[in-house]
Amino acid sequence: MERDGEARIYHEFFRSRYHHSFTAVDPSLGPLVLSVCLEEEENKLRVILRMRECSLHGVFSVSLFPNIPSAVELAKLLCDRVTISKFEVVSYLKAPDLITAFDEHRVSPNFKFGVLYQKDGQFTEEDILSNNDENEEFKEFLSILGETIQLQGFTGFRGGLDVCHGQTGSEAVFTSFRGREIMFHVATKLPFTECDPQQLQRKRHIGNDIVALVYQEGQTPFLSDVIKSHFLHCFLVIRRIQKETGEAAYQVSVTAREDVPPFGPVLPDPPIFKDHSLLREFLLTKLINAEISCYKAEQFSRLELRTRSSLLESLQTELSTRSQCMIGDPSLSALPTSEGARGVSEGSGGFIENFKRAIRVRSHSFETLGVPRKSGGGGSQKPKTEKDGESDKSPGPQSALSDSLGSADHKDQTSPQEET
Repeated sequence: MERDGEARIYHEFFRSRYHHSFTAVDPSLGPLVLSVCLEEEENKLRVILRMRECSLHGVFSVSLFPNIPSAVELAKLLCDRVTISKFEVVSYLKAPDLITAFDEHRVSPNFKFGVLYQKDGQFTEEDILSNNDENEEFKEFLSILGETIQLQGFTGFRGGLDVCHGQTGSEAVFTSFRGREIMFHVATKLPFTECDPQQLQRKRHIGNDIVALVYQEGQTPFLSDVIKSHFLHCFLVIRRIQKETGEAAYQVSVTAREDVPPFGPVLPDPPIFKDHSLLREFLLTKLINAEISCYKAEQFSRLELRTRSSLLESLQTELSTRSQCMIGDPSLSALPTSEGARGVSEGSGGFIENFKRAIRVRSHSFETLGVPRKSGGGGSQKPKTEKDGESDKSPGPQSALSDSLGSADHKDQTSPQEET
């Protein structure tokens, strides 16, 4: 099964490890969010650079660098169009949550697909959407796809169907497949309107799906442009056939718009399935991969680019602003507390300033109690040698990376969600 690989890289390789994130605004590229992780066991640097049009991911051997590289150098290794000279360190404690939400905004564990029933001799959208009765062969096919459930009170993924008031019918076909929930918009189970030849109640759901199944009864060909929709980009067409041995089998074909990239699994030769379990496995996998591939078509790509650009700009602004607030930027001391920053009081001056105030109060309390403060010049014990707040002990690889790149995002102990 295909997947959007880049969307899960941060979750799988960064969140459970010590890592760093940075932000910047490039004059030509716009907002940038960089994440860097040192994989000590393999002596490698893993880097993600998020830009408006895409995210770039790379893994580099530490031996390639005579010195620990800066954030700017790592960004330029991934994209030579980067022109900025400085990144800001992200010190906001909830940054991993925000970054994960951005990376995975396209990832969904749930899918919805249309199911059309085409009888012999039906060529038009109106004819196909007006079918109400389901013969036994069509019912058998639906049982291969999933279970017929009652919508009233249904608690699983509903795919836009009404589970409270019965406005989208009383039944639907639902299944779970490899950790994903799938709802089928079966045209014959959606509400039928007597005085509406276009059957807009049905078209409203089927026409907003991206991929649909067409079950054919008879030999009438299905033409993909019969169903008028801005969203439908791919159809899987299934016809029940009778083998010479008398066994029933299913013949499968696929049609998609020209700008939809190829997707698997490949149809067998001949494209005929006798085993119901193999047919189910093939169809569900093909449907999911078809939708993922359709998102790369021009229409959805343009929409995704606009959405991604807006989300990235918001992410960069939020990370930068909250990080400055954390280190006590006076100009941001009155910044309202956002949903992700609850627990830090308004006007507090940030985490660092609070820490400084706590130290001052503690020192004052010791003086009030008459407790003598330690003196560096008195006593016979030799003081520990430090320089600029650092021990004279040589730093290991992890601390060297910290010194070069800045503060680290905290580990997040959330176990990665399994994805197929």
